[in-house]
Amino acid sequence: MKLPVSWLRAWVDTPWSDRELADRLTMLGFEVESMQPVAPPFSGVVVAEIRSAEPHPEAGKLRVCRVAAGGAELQIVCGAANARAGLRTALATVGARLPGEVTIRAARLRGIESQGMLCSASELGLAEAGEGIIELPDDAPPGAPLRDYLGLDEALLEIAVTPNRGDAMSVLGIARELAAASGRPLRAAPDPALPRVSVSIRERFPVRLQRGAGCARFASRVIHGVDNHRPVPRWLRERLERSGLRSINPLVDATNYVLLELGQPMHAYDLSRLERGLEARRALAGEQLTLLDGSAITLTTDVLVIADAKGAVGMAGVMGSAATAISAATSDVLLEAAWFDPRALTGRGRRYGLLTDASQRFERGVDPDGQQRALERATELICAVAGGQAGPATLEEIPEELPARAPVELRAAQVTRLLGVPVPPDRLQAQLQALGMRVDRAGAEAWRVTPPTWRFDIAIEADLVEELARCGGLDAIPEAVPAGARALAGASEARSSGQSVLRLLAARGYSEAITFGFTDPVLQTKLCGTATAVRVRNPIATNLAVMRASLWPGLLLAARENLRRQRERVRLFEIATQFHHGQDGAVLERRMIAGVVVGPRLPEQWGSPREPADFHDLKADVGALLSLGGRSGDCRYEPGASLPGLHPGRSAQIVRDGSTIGQLGALHPALLQELDFTYAPLLFELDYAAATSNAPVRFAPVSSFPQIRRDISFTVAADETFGRIAERVSVAASTRLLELRIFDIYQGKGVESGRKSVALGLILQDLSRTLTDADADGVVAAVCAELRASLDARIRE
Repeated sequence: MKLPVSWLRAWVDTPWSDRELADRLTMLGFEVESMQPVAPPFSGVVVAEIRSAEPHPEAGKLRVCRVAAGGAELQIVCGAANARAGLRTALATVGARLPGEVTIRAARLRGIESQGMLCSASELGLAEAGEGIIELPDDAPPGAPLRDYLGLDEALLEIAVTPNRGDAMSVLGIARELAAASGRPLRAAPDPALPRVSVSIRERFPVRLQRGAGCARFASRVIHGVDNHRPVPRWLRERLERSGLRSINPLVDATNYVLLELGQPMHAYDLSRLERGLEARRALAGEQLTLLDGSAITLTTDVLVIADAKGAVGMAGVMGSAATAISAATSDVLLEAAWFDPRALTGRGRRYGLLTDASQRFERGVDPDGQQRALERATELICAVAGGQAGPATLEEIPEELPARAPVELRAAQVTRLLGVPVPPDRLQAQLQALGMRVDRAGAEAWRVTPPTWRFDIAIEADLVEELARCGGLDAIPEAVPAGARALAGASEARSSGQSVLRLLAARGYSEAITFGFTDPVLQTKLCGTATAVRVRNPIATNLAVMRASLWPGLLLAARENLRRQRERVRLFEIATQFHHGQDGAVLERRMIAGVVVGPRLPEQWGSPREPADFHDLKADVGALLSLGGRSGDCRYEPGASLPGLHPGRSAQIVRDGSTIGQLGALHPALLQELDFTYAPLLFELDYAAATSNAPVRFAPVSSFPQIRRDISFTVAADETFGRIAERVSVAASTRLLELRIFDIYQGKGVESGRKSVALGLILQDLSRTLTDADADGVVAAVCAELRASLDARIRE
């Protein structure tokens, strides 16, 4: 939210400088993300009046102007189409310095001397683009420095308001906080104070509220005879523009001004386009609505609308209809200031791709007692700027559907426990009352606190304690050593530490990523299948509508962004939670570790050729991770993965003790082009608890006797895995097998079709004696017999 400091000072006279005010806001919980002047630095620019503007004799698009700027007249050659006699504008005199390190010098343009430059808004950094030179009011004093006249050194604050503080999304909301923090009173009347508007016509427009629809209060007023062509006063236009809104016309500007100043969204209807009254109701099934931006939407029955006799004329709290929109020709208007239940609006606008200033405020919560005040302020602005005759204010409400602020009990002991320091009762009561709360004694050291109507975030005792800490200043709480016994837990031998996991993956070239917990439902279905996803009730976007069932969607998108930023070799991993439905429908969470590999196997170097990483590189990384706990030998890699996002011929499930603990493989070819990858990313995902569980530490003696090696070669079915071969060899060789090595695999000439040749090296050793040739030959014979019986192996002599 962007606000000029002067607008805040119009509501509360704080004793602080602009910088101190910004720091105080940050300490109050409203982070000031930036503070900068209205315009970038420039000097030597003054207000000037064009006395005459004649065509240039040598250039049809140029004009020769005589300009007065508080002294002798100057001659300026200008190409702006709006340069004319009598116009007051901005003049950069000779020697002036403009944004972009531009220095103005006297020059001859087509043979005529120019003693300065008449400036556009874009040349002074006041706008990104501008047509023609700046047009100032007729009473602008020639010769006055432009920065002083327009207040261009005024500070603009960019304030980050947290989602729970909808009441602070206005000048009044921030001013309340500053008044409470400074002890200065909040001004009862806003500045500038405008004449009170008297009711001069008796017309009312009928309004009806549907019970349970979500609109419990609706204030309205008819105004006749408005001149929507009148110019908007400079002070109003500047406040809007410096707050990030464009000035449009008196009616629209008045409602936007009230939105920014009081935080109450308003809407203005062209009264001549409404038929026989308004109704706040739920939309009819299939009801159509054309919005102000020209988009046509089909409404669902859970959408709150404002309708007249012909149908919906606006999506309540989001955007009005083009059919009843204000135009330059509008002379009769109906003003609306309503309170909508946040539950009736949350997510409805985003469903149609709409996010407006009004919907942001209504979804966070608007003061249910602020509608009549906003209506009066808007009426004052409209009548002062555009004239008109105002009718009586009409209020329709359903009292039982309005929110009630329940009192919250506050105990001194709980304040001390949570803050670590006591708060004197007098100060406690004064701070809460300064925030608009009603404080009643409920005992010697207890109070019953009722929040004001605009505070939706105060519900429990801890909320009140937070307010005391915030307003009293977190820096005012003294540092103290924590009291009480602290339990220091030792490292568990049953599980690898998180630091060891991070160090290992970092050593293998991976960087840790942090991605959103919610993801695109379409991408997730393609990667993980059609299992029922955990849907987000109020998604911030349609492509973030489900909780992730896998860490892969986020990692793939992160890898793609790295590649687009010219990273050739990407290795990312993430340790985070995945979400899925249990058998009883409950949402279950499971901590996972996942990674993605894209690009060459090694960084570019002279010592090895440039080759892309493949499945076996990824398997080596996963094996290293599993070896942290000494359990890599317990895992089997079974071909094929259960997820559709992996290549069926380049993927595997990781199985241990009969249970699948993870998967790895290359991305399915069908997804490569869709996700804009040139080469197939490699992916792995493991159950974090299973991946980091350690095997029990047992003593293993080291034999002092020599090893013997025996090699055997045989053929087996082409689809036979090394895991099954190693399992049968270990069974047959028993305790004398120290290590098993596979040193050759061959398919082709000399080997039957559908089979492959495998060569193994058996490293044999005994703990109690030196093995003889007969011992080794016996082990080899047992292994060969087992392979023949179990795997239909054919021993090659």
